[in-house]
Amino acid sequence: MKRIIVVAMLLVSIVSASAQSGKAIYQKYSDAPGVSAVFISQAMFRMIGKIPDIDAGAGDVNLAPIIQTLSGLYIIDSENPDVNADMKADMDRLLASGMYELLMEAKDGGETVRMYTAGSDAVVTSFLMLSISDMECTYICLDGKMNRSDLEGILANEMGK
Repeated sequence: MKRIIVVAMLLVSIVSASAQSGKAIYQKYSDAPGVSAVFISQAMFRMIGKIPDIDAGAGDVNLAPIIQTLSGLYIIDSENPDVNADMKADMDRLLASGMYELLMEAKDGGETVRMYTAGSDAVVTSFLMLSISDMECTYICLDGKMNRSDLEGILANEMGK
């Protein structure tokens, strides 16, 4: 019985650590020179989620189910070469932890964009998008308990355009 409790506590701590990763990187770099930062709280998502008919693009996908499950959106955009190098190293360490699974990678004209998720087959607890070029580094993290099929539907819709 003690083993089950210990294993359960470890799993909860892993999920909690995953959910806090976006916040940690945001807090570390949001005040750095040459960095633009945006944070949207769970309270704002609850308010936005109450607005009817939130659609993406041409109205094919309703965003309300995803928005209502979010606990935070963290965006860091840096044009500072020193911050970019440090942020890339921190992101590499985060991804090396094995908690995130690569969804896709796109390369175009010196820019690489990668999307990752953490969670289970049914629920995504964290979605990362990284865009890295020679001059700019962008980090976007959505934390929450998103239904994987809802998130995949939105991504498929956007990729189909």
